[in-house]
Amino acid sequence: MLKVGLLGAGRIAGVHATAISGHPGSTLAAVSDINTSAAEKIAAQYGAEVRSTDAILGDKTIDAVLIATSTDTHSDLIEKATAAGKAVLCEKPVDLSLERARACQKVVAKAGRPVMIGFNRRFDPNFAALKKAVDAGEIGKPELLSITSFDPAPPPVAYIKVSGGLFRDMMIHDFDMANFIMGAAPATVTAVGSSIVDPEIGSVGDVDTAVVTLTYADGRIAVIKNSRRAVYGYDQRLELLGSEGLLQAQNMLENTVVKSTTQGVTGAKPTYFFLERYMPAYAAEWAAFVDAVNGDKSLPVTLDDGVAALAMAEAATLSVKTGAPVLLESMIG
Repeated sequence: MLKVGLLGAGRIAGVHATAISGHPGSTLAAVSDINTSAAEKIAAQYGAEVRSTDAILGDKTIDAVLIATSTDTHSDLIEKATAAGKAVLCEKPVDLSLERARACQKVVAKAGRPVMIGFNRRFDPNFAALKKAVDAGEIGKPELLSITSFDPAPPPVAYIKVSGGLFRDMMIHDFDMANFIMGAAPATVTAVGSSIVDPEIGSVGDVDTAVVTLTYADGRIAVIKNSRRAVYGYDQRLELLGSEGLLQAQNMLENTVVKSTTQGVTGAKPTYFFLERYMPAYAAEWAAFVDAVNGDKSLPVTLDDGVAALAMAEAATLSVKTGAPVLLESMIG
């Protein structure tokens, strides 16, 4: 039985607490958060203790920690947890700074403990099935990937200010998905972005609408489209054109009822947001982490994957500012 400490007690921490407690091979032992009442709520729900972060990291009976704190604490906590001998699953992104994330890489490599980054979309049943079909060669060589990711509504501007921006906070999932599906990082990143959903987002230096084109060394192309507003729901789709066919992963709908009348054909909207859309993915993600920690399988998502996606996010941010393509190699050094 894997004993787990949960660092953070916000909304996403609650999702992870459900996954940890719902797995037959793990138990939630302790929760920490600067908001004590939030930690107490999760702890009471799952029979865990409320403890300080230092107490959790210092407890030799706790095997692993799940980091769901604010992004600016991720690298520090990853380093402290691995130094304490813990296995780590950390929410994305690794850090707000690529330089800091790369420094974390070096520290973790010396510690030798498993660190997995929470790119849960890899574990979505539909996206995972599409990847399996790609790897089986069902559409030949992948040539053109299109990723659509639209949120139903923008977050508060107070959140935007500390998020690291759309590319590090939102599109980073899609950067990782592109690497996952295409099997490699791109050579160049070209981005355009604007603030047309909420002018206040632009006033704090971020964009809310963006398109990024990734070009690969062998000529393949991927296009990512993000918007902070899709009034009809949470729009999450993939389309991959290959040399021998096309693969598509469509939206999850609120229901499968389709009404056909003389007025037309109508169906349900996409599920409203990520909690509804990706709950099965979070459970599968945690199961994969438990398997890796137990030595049954290798880590499906690594710290290196997290740093690679962050490098793409920083390249996109630079491309928007300069209006020019950015060589990914120049970001990595």
